[in-house]
Amino acid sequence: MANVTVIGAQWGDEGKGKIVDWLASRADAVVRFQGGHNAGHTLVVGNTTYKLSLLPSGIVTGTLSIIGNGVVLDPWHLKSEIEKLEGQGVEINADNFAIADNCPLILPIHRDLDGLRETAAGSGKIGTTGRGIGPAYEDKVGRRAIRVCDLAHLDQLEPQLNRLCAHHDALRAGFDQPPVDREALLAELREIAPFVLQYAQPVWKRLKKVRKAGAKVLFEGAQGVLLDVDHGTYPFVTSSNTVSGTAASGSGLGPNSTGFVLGIVKAYTTRVGSGPFPTELDDDTGQRLGERGHEFGTVTGRKRRCGWFDAVLVRQSCAISGVTGIALTKLDVLDGFEKVKICTGYRLNGKIMDYFPSHAADQANVEPIYEEMDGWQETTAGARSWADLPAQAIKYIQRVQELIETPVALVSTSPEREDTILVRDPFMD
Repeated sequence: MANVTVIGAQWGDEGKGKIVDWLASRADAVVRFQGGHNAGHTLVVGNTTYKLSLLPSGIVTGTLSIIGNGVVLDPWHLKSEIEKLEGQGVEINADNFAIADNCPLILPIHRDLDGLRETAAGSGKIGTTGRGIGPAYEDKVGRRAIRVCDLAHLDQLEPQLNRLCAHHDALRAGFDQPPVDREALLAELREIAPFVLQYAQPVWKRLKKVRKAGAKVLFEGAQGVLLDVDHGTYPFVTSSNTVSGTAASGSGLGPNSTGFVLGIVKAYTTRVGSGPFPTELDDDTGQRLGERGHEFGTVTGRKRRCGWFDAVLVRQSCAISGVTGIALTKLDVLDGFEKVKICTGYRLNGKIMDYFPSHAADQANVEPIYEEMDGWQETTAGARSWADLPAQAIKYIQRVQELIETPVALVSTSPEREDTILVRDPFMD
């Protein structure tokens, strides 16, 4: 049995929640390995909808769920999310949930700084969620972060607070804001510490034990490869590495643990926030995709930008992240289109390109080259086998996998867990 790593192969919002939930029901442990509560998963189980933005998807089914050290943790949001799930009947305790004790914390000052920067940026906004993710990662690499393990040693926190506040006080002064209220911050940390510490442990050790016992581990990524801080559409990216390789460093397990890499790919393309988007449609077709796909962010509620499928971007994401197979989602959104298009290349300054360039100006100026196919009038919603799909929809899927040079492992045809066509079982690889 293989472990499985799930990543988004576009700009996030590919429908990972449903796929991760489906896989989590067959896994022995689920691990979040990067990001924060700026990316959400919506799970539909029976008649109940669960909205998660920090907790691993396995928690809904009682599967051991772990927040790895690569995540930045907002302890107050954690408490709120746990209480909300418990109100929906989900049981969460130290037996089925653990947090890496070396996780950096997102503090109120990080949220403050995030908001101040975005407001001051004007038209140059990155389009962050304003939840403090970026500033928390900055403090992590700047070696001034307060981590989960520090909550057990708050009486010895002064040297770290000195480093942290020296940095933030200077930044806050530039925005005409008062210095950090250290006593208020300490009081908030003392209040939340017991709640967080009941779940804190060296999770690398627990994962090592779980793996030694032959358990199947599901590594759950957030956002998408095109938002990776190295490989994405910089600077319009998130503040962590979203590629599959981060599963190793963000969990404390080695690179030989990541197993089958499943890239989640939407049958069209969407993006939230600012940044280049070659196949974006500012017309009735884009509006139709958004309405049919219910394209609003799980965390922010922001309307997503919509466009045709971009095979160049997905091929690049699959190569960079070592994707073994893709899960194609939301195929039913394309039902009823007379024609559908796929971007097969770009034109830039008179030259044809088969990859997405690194420079922001080039990214903004590429023109998509489209291949047009006949659409299908029949419905694909709820299909659970190839026989249930219209012939033209099958042709579309086959063309997608040819262009991205990566096989389709499964096709999702609705938010329901069972509405899935399985081509290749990631856990059996």
